[in-house]
Amino acid sequence: MEDLISPKYQMKLIKEVSEAIWKEFGGYVQVKYYISKWHETNSEARGYSNYWENFRIVENGGEKIDLLATLHSMDGTTLLKIAIDLGVDTPDFIPSIPTFRNEIKSEYKTAYDTFQKAYKQIETDPSIAIGLANSALESIIKEILKDERIASKTTGGETLYKLSSIILKEFNLTDSENPKEIKTIGNSLLAINQAIEKLRSEKTNFHGKTTEDYLIQDSIFAYFVINSVATVGLFLNSYYKTKYPKQQTEQLEELSDDLPF
Repeated sequence: MEDLISPKYQMKLIKEVSEAIWKEFGGYVQVKYYISKWHETNSEARGYSNYWENFRIVENGGEKIDLLATLHSMDGTTLLKIAIDLGVDTPDFIPSIPTFRNEIKSEYKTAYDTFQKAYKQIETDPSIAIGLANSALESIIKEILKDERIASKTTGGETLYKLSSIILKEFNLTDSENPKEIKTIGNSLLAINQAIEKLRSEKTNFHGKTTEDYLIQDSIFAYFVINSVATVGLFLNSYYKTKYPKQQTEQLEELSDDLPF
């Protein structure tokens, strides 16, 4: 993971993480407590040559932490974990995430909460992150299919693959009368969602595993899947709003909610 995060991007991220930490915890004592929870060391090692720590906690006068110097002593992976823990957007590393979260926050509350949990688990538990991302995408499609103008309805027990088949058919993206290239892209989108579902079912802890089963443990796979979920989710929501624009009564209700009287 370290070699995927450029020094230039680390410099930018350090500034944003520092601001987020001060905003969250306020004072030197709480900031130091927070940073200490990320600090690892073999303090029981005998002799200085055997001493190891994952980063240095730098102090600046008394016991006050020098947060910027401390953050600069961290490797890129630890820095990214802290950014994710604090909810700092990482658009240069996970491009679709900030846009996707803003899009679904108001209209898909369940999906938003689930996706937030997935995002925070990327580094600590990639397997759980993938499973939650799958669930978030399911929630979005289910909400779209509730629209009364959409003929196809669900029973509640459909998997991501089945839900994707329904909505792509409803959007006419896999119809045979479409240009071959459009149909190919539509089928590829379906294949992506099927692969995400299979990962959740067969390569994560969501369906129980034995010691012999393969379990995803590399966070880079979680980044890959969550980026894919964000991209697919953004497209489906955008296409839905274009194909089925909000009715005038709904728009008037939203406007009246914003009025101060």
